[in-house]
Amino acid sequence: MHQVSDRMNRVLPSATSAVLNLAAKLREQGRDIISLGAGEPDFDTPDHIKESAINGINSGQTKYTAIDGTASLKNAIQKKFKDDNNLDYEHDEIIVSSGAKQTLFNLCMGLLGDGDEAIIPSPYWVSYPDMVRIADAKPIFIDTGIENDFKISAEQLDNAISKKTKLLFLNSPSNPTGSCYSKNDLLKLAKVLLRNPGVYIASDDIYEKIHWGPSKFYNIATLVPELKNRVIAINGVSKCYAMTGWRIGYAGGPKEIIKAMKTVQSQSTSNPSSISQIAATEALIGDQTCVKKMLKEYEKRNEYIVNQLNNLPGFECRNGDGAFYAFPKVTEALNRNDMKTDADLVNHILNKAEVVLVPGTPFGAPGYIRFSFACSMNELENAINRISKVIK
Repeated sequence: MHQVSDRMNRVLPSATSAVLNLAAKLREQGRDIISLGAGEPDFDTPDHIKESAINGINSGQTKYTAIDGTASLKNAIQKKFKDDNNLDYEHDEIIVSSGAKQTLFNLCMGLLGDGDEAIIPSPYWVSYPDMVRIADAKPIFIDTGIENDFKISAEQLDNAISKKTKLLFLNSPSNPTGSCYSKNDLLKLAKVLLRNPGVYIASDDIYEKIHWGPSKFYNIATLVPELKNRVIAINGVSKCYAMTGWRIGYAGGPKEIIKAMKTVQSQSTSNPSSISQIAATEALIGDQTCVKKMLKEYEKRNEYIVNQLNNLPGFECRNGDGAFYAFPKVTEALNRNDMKTDADLVNHILNKAEVVLVPGTPFGAPGYIRFSFACSMNELENAINRISKVIK
């Protein structure tokens, strides 16, 4: 028998990746599948971004770059942080990686170790806990629910912090819930963090520009400059510019932490794609009209799907503040349909309605289901019509 490392026995495959693979296999079998599982915009990458990449190829910019990103892209990232978040970073305080996922992985590997703890508000993006485990640290979960808008309180955070706490994950707007921390929310959390100087904050802002909630988006370091030397601001171009396949993420943070992340990257993937970096530079400094157009569509889809889900028997869904997910509570629907778990309901909908969804359990939220509305309105309407026919 082949033996893998003990570390891998603690790690689970990505649930969302598994859903994508399942949808692809079922389509290959000829089934008429609608997938509301993927967190991937249905929009094409804007033309001016694609053209910049083509020009880069034609001009021969196809060689290795600096491990942590080109100077031109770092200049664009500097400007973005300053203009959008009022945060100043030098080049050695910025790293560019092959997607925000790698950025987060680099952070965990560069910061965490055996005996450390990382606090993860639940529901959470599925990869956070396993990144922590791969780094030989321990994830500590703070449970939230629809009744408190899926946001942790200052009291919960205070109770969760121990002498071993090294990192706190903050994802806002959230995958999977669409919830966003307000200015007041963050200021309350900041008071706790200021009393605990050994805790770093991974601010996962990947959905920053996909936001329509009543309160403005804030990075916690913008509101509380005293925390800036402990905040790693993580972002990317995948979601808001419809560039998932280009694989560019980035982070700004303390120089020593960024240096450690660069070292991890130097011994794994090395530099991100040179062509993707050219495209990402154009995305950040070019015409932003495309972002506004996509945001308008996401907001319209959000309104539609939340209303429709709340009309389904046994479903309860809050209105999202951003991202492109709806996360209804379905415990009553489980009881109505004589089912035990959210996975049972997801499988029932797949088999009877041929709609792919993701159960809430892999996000740390049993009794919920994630709906992605990063698809066309036509697909969304068809999916809801199918589901409504198979739910009691």
